Amino acid sequence: MKKRLRTVAITAALLIMALGSGFIFAVYHGYIHINGPAAARYPVRGVDVSHYQGDIDWQVLAGQQIRFAYIKATEGSSYTDELFAVNCQKALETDLDVGAYHFFSFDSPGTAQAEHFINTVKPFKNLMAPVVDVEFYGDKKENPPDPGQVETELNNYLEKVELAFGQTPVIYATREAWELYIRGKFDAYPLWIRDIWKEPKLKSDTEKGREYDWTFWQYTNRGRLEGFSGEEAFMDLNVFYGTWEEWLSFTGRIEN
Repeated sequence: MKKRLRTVAITAALLIMALGSGFIFAVYHGYIHINGPAAARYPVRGVDVSHYQGDIDWQVLAGQQIRFAYIKATEGSSYTDELFAVNCQKALETDLDVGAYHFFSFDSPGTAQAEHFINTVKPFKNLMAPVVDVEFYGDKKENPPDPGQVETELNNYLEKVELAFGQTPVIYATREAWELYIRGKFDAYPLWIRDIWKEPKLKSDTEKGREYDWTFWQYTNRGRLEGFSGEEAFMDLNVFYGTWEEWLSFTGRIEN
C-alpha cells in the first residue's frame, strides 16, 4: 500500500512539474499571455514597433484584430530609427490609426530631443498624438538620474512637441519610471503604462469617472503576430482604456 501511494505521489509530482514547465514554455514563447484575460476586456487593441521587428507587411499586420500602431521615430537628440519612414508610410496606407514615438534620453537636453523628433515626424500627416517613452536603459536603473533634472528636461520636451503638433503628447512609462519621474508631476498627460504581470491599478481618476488612471496599457512584450521578420520574434501588444466611441474621440475622428 505504501509503495502504491509513493508511486502515485511521484507520478502526481512529475505531472505537476510537466504542466508547470509547459505553462512556462507557453508564456515565454508568447502562446499564453498572463494578462490576456484582463486585456481581452478592452476592445481597442494595438502594437508598437521599431526596426527590431524588421521588414513589416503592414497589410498582413493590420488584418489581425488590431486598431492602432505606434512606430518608433527617434531616440535622444540625434538617432532616427532606420525603418521609421518606410514603416510610417506603409502603415498609413492601411486602415490602422498610426502614431510615432520618441525614446527619451536622460543624457541630452529635452529641447534638442524635441527638435529632432519634430523634424523627423512632421513630414507625415494624419498621425495620432505623439508619444514619449520614458524608461531606464543601460545602467540607469542602478544609477537613476536626478528626478528634478529629468522633470525639467521632460517638461521642456513635452511643451515644445505639444506646441509643434497641436496635440497633447502621451507619456509611456515602465512602472519604475512612472513612480520616480511621472507620478504627481505629469498627471495632466495621458499615460501609457507597461505592466506585463497584472492589470495596472493606479490612483483613481474621479474627474474622468474611471477606475484606473491610464489611457494605454502594454500588457505583453511577447505578442505572436504574422507579417514581420526581424531579429525580434515578438511584438508588444497594447490596449486602449475605453470604448470604440472613446477611441474615435481620442483620435479626433469624432468631436468630444
